[in-house]
This record gives sequence, structure tokens and C-alpha cells, in this order.
Amino acid sequence: MSSSTLRVAVVCMSNMSRSMEAHSILKKKGFNVRSFGVGSRVTLPGLAPNLPVVYDFSTTYEQMRKDLLCKNRMHYRSNGVLQILGRNERIKPGPERFQECRDPFDAVFTCTERVYKVVVKDLCAREQKTWQPVHVINVEIEDTMEAATLGALIICELCQGLQQEDDMQSSLPKLLQASKKKTGKSFLHTICFY
Repeated sequence: MSSSTLRVAVVCMSNMSRSMEAHSILKKKGFNVRSFGVGSRVTLPGLAPNLPVVYDFSTTYEQMRKDLLCKNRMHYRSNGVLQILGRNERIKPGPERFQECRDPFDAVFTCTERVYKVVVKDLCAREQKTWQPVHVINVEIEDTMEAATLGALIICELCQGLQQEDDMQSSLPKLLQASKKKTGKSFLHTICFY
């Protein structure tokens, strides 16, 4: 399987930081990748921990960036949100919700157990038409820029391993075991169907 034929999705809560970092790295490596969020709204850190900035998924990354520039340029530059939005704009126009996408994927990587459960529940609730398997894999990634980059590299390495295999079903458990040994991370893995 080549990188262009392996269909990959990366999912976090708001399609902002972790999923977009993985999207960026996988795209640079030539993978057929899309990224998503599963939340009802896009939530960004605000001026105080208990005051997040919230947007609809229909808001573009550019609109968010311009809005935050008006609200408090210094704060959002120092906490890295403006840089994240700038990177995201270069990849795609705006955030997308996984629940609204009907395109099939070979592998869906989630960034937290909470997101993993939402994705698995959503896929299981859909009407199975082709019975094509989709592997849902959770790579637990903390919501920091450093952790997002490390998590994206782990996902990329797993994708590179998968593209070299003919039979994803039998090779994925071995790849996850090898990655667990190397990174110390354990993975959740479920097979759903389209």
C-alpha cells in the first residue's frame, strides 16, 4: 500500500492543535490525510483558564485568527494560538467535524480516549454499506505544542509502517506493540466497518 492509497484521518476535539499537527506532518510525507474534531464547538484557550474562546465549526481559521488579533494580539501570540491558526490556514480553510464526514478511511487516529469513544460510537451507529474495515487507533496526546508534535511523529511512524504492509488486519497489532515498546505509550484499537 503506498502513502497515497492509505486513507488516514486524524481526530481531536476541536480540529485545532493535535489533529492539525499530525495532518501537517502526514501531508508533508505524502499521505492522503484529513483531520477533524468531534466537539460541538471549537474551543480555544481564552484570557483566563475558565474563559475559553468558542467558535462554531463553520468559522474559518482565518476568521478566528482575525478575531483573536482584535481581542488581544499580545496574549494570543504569546500563548501560541495565533501561530497554530496560521499553520492551520496553510493546510485547509477551517475545522471539520468527523460526524459530518461520510468518506471512508483505512485508519482513523484519535488523540484522546474521550475522542476515540466518540469516533467508535459514531462509526458503529452508521449504516454499514460496504463492510470495509476501518481501524480506529487512539494515541493519547496531551494538548501542548510539544506533545502534539511528538504524537504526530508517532502517528506518522505508524502510518509509514502500515503503508509497507499488504494486510493491515494482521500487521497492525505488531506495529502497535513495537511502537509501545519504543515510546512507552499504550494504544487503544478497534475495527469498525463502513
